Amino acid sequence: MAPEPVVRLLAAFPAPLDTAIAAARTCISPIGAIEPAAVLGGPELDHEGRLAARQRRDRLARSLYLAGHHTTFQHAHFLFALEGVSRQFVWSFLHAHPFANSEQVSQRFVAVSADAVYLPDLAGEAAGAFAATVAAQHRAYRRLVELLSPVAEAELLARFPTWRRHPRRLARQTERKAQEIARAVLPVATHTSLLHTVSCLTLFRYRRLCCQLDVPCETRRVVDAMVAAALRHDPDLATVLEEPIPLEGTPEYSLFAEFHGAVAQPSSFRAEFDRDLGGLTSKLVGKGNDNVATVARAVRAVLGLPAARLEAGEAVRLALDPSVNRLLGEDLNLSTLSKLGRCLHHAHYTFAKKLSHAADSQDQRHRMTPAARPLLAAVVNSEPDVVVPRLVARAGGQAREVFDEAVTRAWDGAAAVRRAGGGGEAAAYLLPNALAIRFVESSDLLNLHHKHRMRLCYNAQEEIWQACLDEALQIREAEPAIGRWLLPPCSVRRLAGRKPFCPEGDRFCGLPVWRLDPRDYTRVI
Repeated sequence: MAPEPVVRLLAAFPAPLDTAIAAARTCISPIGAIEPAAVLGGPELDHEGRLAARQRRDRLARSLYLAGHHTTFQHAHFLFALEGVSRQFVWSFLHAHPFANSEQVSQRFVAVSADAVYLPDLAGEAAGAFAATVAAQHRAYRRLVELLSPVAEAELLARFPTWRRHPRRLARQTERKAQEIARAVLPVATHTSLLHTVSCLTLFRYRRLCCQLDVPCETRRVVDAMVAAALRHDPDLATVLEEPIPLEGTPEYSLFAEFHGAVAQPSSFRAEFDRDLGGLTSKLVGKGNDNVATVARAVRAVLGLPAARLEAGEAVRLALDPSVNRLLGEDLNLSTLSKLGRCLHHAHYTFAKKLSHAADSQDQRHRMTPAARPLLAAVVNSEPDVVVPRLVARAGGQAREVFDEAVTRAWDGAAAVRRAGGGGEAAAYLLPNALAIRFVESSDLLNLHHKHRMRLCYNAQEEIWQACLDEALQIREAEPAIGRWLLPPCSVRRLAGRKPFCPEGDRFCGLPVWRLDPRDYTRVI
């Protein structure tokens, strides 16, 4: 039996169910807002009176829940500490939806311990194959850190020549860059720890749909532990909790069985997807019918102007030029609160993307650019399928050999686990962080602008940076009036008159990116 995940409830609303009922009663209250403490009445009630109040509360709670009046259950929140969970689980479940907030340990900046791995329920030969593969992956990780360090150091010195006079800082940053790339060969079973905050409603949803591909066993364990902690805090939540939908009752499970049977054969899908990408990391495959005209119409509606007074290109500039809309240069993302900023909601874009599992785990943190991500059971087979990190490709030689051998070993180990009866879910934990994830992602312009402002920074993870650059350049080509304003933070701040242009302080990338045209952007680390 695998060790149970560590789930601790760190903070929560005092009375979640009473809070939901207070919110519902406030909607029809002639005396103003209802406090949760008033839901069950005051100290003047006797035992029978309090019992009757509790029964009324529970009837209303079930009625609201069944009728779909679920906003009342969004007020109360829970803050969990999760430890000993896999990155595969976090990618597949916790971060695959927009209604949560997490902060987790980063493999980019923290060295990974050899024993920090989620162990699925395996025995005998399957357990041995799993352990041997994990050990080999960690040996490759440590060896890659060594082999990539000289290349990483050379790239850093090209940006920061003066670091030669600061060997300790150079060594520390070199190690970080090397381990950021070397993690590509680590298994997605690698542990992570995180703080995770959800509303009561999201916790209900977790409970109902915790049995789903690709990680139903671990997901059920973690969610059961979260729900148990919440019930210890407020046992009355059991009033509206539903039992989980069985794995066999989920649509993805049924459709996988219908189209793939027992074994997926994804080669034709992968070839078609990659051919359509045409060498890009992210390809624009759909957009609003006329985004420029749509945004312009919204701007005119805000300002109360006819088209004759404000032509489309100028209207878009008023919303997107930081020298005019100076809110774009603020440290906070204020666009959703700004009438002019909300005009950007009406332009839409859709991209086909290919990132490594590790990079996509970063990408999905942008909750307002939702994506349709794959069932790994449907797109992974016996053929290794990875994204090769740019620094590994630059290093070549022995570093590339170690990388390729580690990838092959991961797939061989997964096959060995399946042959020994371990099952597909357990075997998938051995897949490396470099595993290629192909997906379709959409965004409105408001949230895409914010994402590009964050991820076009040269400090962003390299694959996401490349994907955002691909997107910005394609939009610039298709809709210049919009695309010219998709810029990194330093360029936005320069146009907004904010100093320093770079907001990163000691983390400055070393290049005056604000002086460059995006078509000239290039980087290895």
